[in-house]
Amino acid sequence: MPRKPRVEYAGAYYHVMSRGDHGYAIVKDDKDRERFVKTLADVCGRTGWLVHAYVLMDNHYHLLVQTPEANLVTGMKWLQGTFTIRSNVRHHEHGHLFQGRYKALIMDATEDGYVRRVSTYIHLNPVRAGLVVEMPGALRYYRWSSYPIYLAASESRPAWLTTGRVLGSLGVDPAGLRARRQYEAYMENCVEQWATESGRQMLAEACKDIRRGWCLGDAGFREMILERIEQVMKEGMPSSYSGDEVQQHDEVAAERTLQEALALFRLSESALSGMRKGAEVKRVLAWALRKRTTVSNRWLSAKLGLGHPANVPGYVRSVEQAKAGNLFCLRRQLEKY
Repeated sequence: MPRKPRVEYAGAYYHVMSRGDHGYAIVKDDKDRERFVKTLADVCGRTGWLVHAYVLMDNHYHLLVQTPEANLVTGMKWLQGTFTIRSNVRHHEHGHLFQGRYKALIMDATEDGYVRRVSTYIHLNPVRAGLVVEMPGALRYYRWSSYPIYLAASESRPAWLTTGRVLGSLGVDPAGLRARRQYEAYMENCVEQWATESGRQMLAEACKDIRRGWCLGDAGFREMILERIEQVMKEGMPSSYSGDEVQQHDEVAAERTLQEALALFRLSESALSGMRKGAEVKRVLAWALRKRTTVSNRWLSAKLGLGHPANVPGYVRSVEQAKAGNLFCLRRQLEKY
């Protein structure tokens, strides 16, 4: 089954989320919850991970994790595998606990805004789920989150949980005496926002790319991640990967190939757009892009002006079958470059 490519490098930040198999609970009581937090602490000890925020819900969890070494995949395999074993042993069960592959949204941590948004999203999870009464101070009593730890004295925080990066992203001095009060005031303001319809809409809009995206960062960061994805795909089987990040990688690669082919034919995009949809040059370009990339027929038809996407396979086939004439000569030109 196709899977998402995992981009790993030293110092990377991720928003990790995983759900229970078929949406079922991954914890049944507080002993299970304690065991999950203990397993999280264990994996940090083994991998050197730094957790900046976490929340454990009944059927899923969220982490904002930093990997000083390029070891997200190894660590996640150990975390979920070990917790599954510990849970199954305790409850005399067997089989999967988690649903498929976890989601790992890679982040540009040089930009404070992304760290702030993801940590806020994580810490507000119990409020969004209706597990916390929307009243002042209630959120701090949800035990299975890093939020109460942020409000505790620094000496009582576990070594694997670091608060400085999140506090710094809010302009709060992590070493200051008022840090805990300032962070609590910030989160209480978010809870108040959630209590109003307009506030919920604003928070939901701010979190849309956290819930649905594959990368948090500006154009430069995305380009860097796409280059890393290209390397991952070269080392494996491209057809074994899928997801929005793969689609964007493929479209970038196709755009690069198209520009090279246009330069070879000494054509501009405007000249190409002025040609009829079944023009020989367009058909040869569609053939080359189909051969060298995995973009969809929809992308090809829109980019090359080929009409309905259903036209693309026929155009590609006509180029493949050409034995002479202009189609054959154009194809040979592209085969040589």
